This record gives sequence, structure tokens and C-alpha cells, in this order.
Amino acid sequence: MSSNIRLRGHLVEEDEQGRWNLNDIWLLAKGRASQEPKHWRDIGAVKKLVKELQKKVTAGYLKENKPNIPVIYSKAGRGNSGTFAHPVLAAAYAGYLSPKLEIETREVWLRYRSGDATLADEILQKASPEENQWAGVRALGRSKRNEFTAVLQSHGVAGVGYALCTDAVYTGLFDANAQQLRVDKGLMTKTGSLRDAMDTDELVSIMFAETLSRKRIVEEDASGNRQCVQATERSTAFVRQAIESNKVGVASIDA
Repeated sequence: MSSNIRLRGHLVEEDEQGRWNLNDIWLLAKGRASQEPKHWRDIGAVKKLVKELQKKVTAGYLKENKPNIPVIYSKAGRGNSGTFAHPVLAAAYAGYLSPKLEIETREVWLRYRSGDATLADEILQKASPEENQWAGVRALGRSKRNEFTAVLQSHGVAGVGYALCTDAVYTGLFDANAQQLRVDKGLMTKTGSLRDAMDTDELVSIMFAETLSRKRIVEEDASGNRQCVQATERSTAFVRQAIESNKVGVASIDA
């Protein structure tokens, strides 16, 4: 089926029921292998979103006496394969790859599917306050992470340097590197995002550390892997100290 859906100059395949090919979005976003749609579908929060959306879509089809269809499915075949999903899920997946891409996806969706403009908000209204809070923090943290890595790149970080800077944050905050944290979180394989398994407080701490590290690297004009790792370690140590000091203060009040 031909498609009029175009994101960043690339066509996104659309099936007969208006579901979008998530693999096309993954390709245009230049996502990592661990971010492929088949892995994204296994995230707990995504499963909840799919469940709630399916209930709403099913109710609508029953009311209109139409055959029910899945809101997400995988399709195999030469030239016509991938994971196809309802536009609500397509926007959510785009946000998983990039906050900016999510905004662009929603704008395109509203342009072509204006009759469904309130559906995403209705789905989110059914989620718990905790789930909405986590989703907001995760999206903002992803944006700040992109800013952090962009500064690392512009200041000469290369190769393993990105992982070293990330581990400087994790070790400084949690006394464990990424690999150790994956084991602690029960993520035994390399697929799936470590941060998707973190709680809100952990995500806020990481976001604060990466934001301060980014500013320190720019202000000190750090260059290369070693200097950027050291700058990240110093900023993260400040965040850790603030967290520990707050714990002591709270304990004193409780006593």
C-alpha cells in the first residue's frame, strides 16, 4: 500500500488499517540494534500502553460493528515486513528514540489523522500518576542525555570514551558500572535499555549529573576521553554529595 506519511523526508509505510511501520521510523532515526521495535515491545511500560490502547480500540470497533484488529503486530515478507503499530504507539516509539522525533511524529499524525487528535491524551489519562511522572522524567532525561553526548562528541570524545563517561556517572552515583547495574536490574542480555529499568529518583539523579557534567566540560574546555571522564567524575561527585547530605538531613529531622 502506498503511503503519504513522511518523516524527515522519508516515507513511513502504512498498512490498510492506518498502522505505521515502526522499522521505518527506527531506520530514519538511525537507532541502535537494542532499540529495534521488537525489543521496545518487551518494555513493561510499553506493554501497559498497548493493553490500554487495545481495549479502547476494541471498544470502538465493537460499537461500530467492525472486526477487531491488533494495535501492533509483526509482518514478514519481502519488501513488506516489520512491526506495524497504531499511530499512538508510533509516536510513543518515536519518543523512545528521540523526544524531538516524537513531536514531529505527532505533528504528522495530527495532520493526517485529525479525527483521532485526543486519543493519546485519553490513553495517558488512564495511566497512574506514578506512570505519567516516570514517562515525563524518562523523556526529559533522554533529551538531556542527547545534549550530554553531543557535547562529548564536540569535545573530542571517541570510541570507548562515551561508555567511560557513562560509567563515571553510574559509578559515582550508584557504586556500579553499566554492566553491574544491568545484572542488578535483572537485565541479563545486552538488549533493552538500562534506564528503562530505573525508577524516577535514579533517572533524576542521572539527568542532574549529566547536565552538570556537560556544563563543566564546556566551561573547562575539556578535550578527549580522559579529561571529559575526569570532568564527569567531579560533577557526579557533587551530585552524590548532595544526595548523601540530604539523607543525613532527613535522618536528623526524623530523629
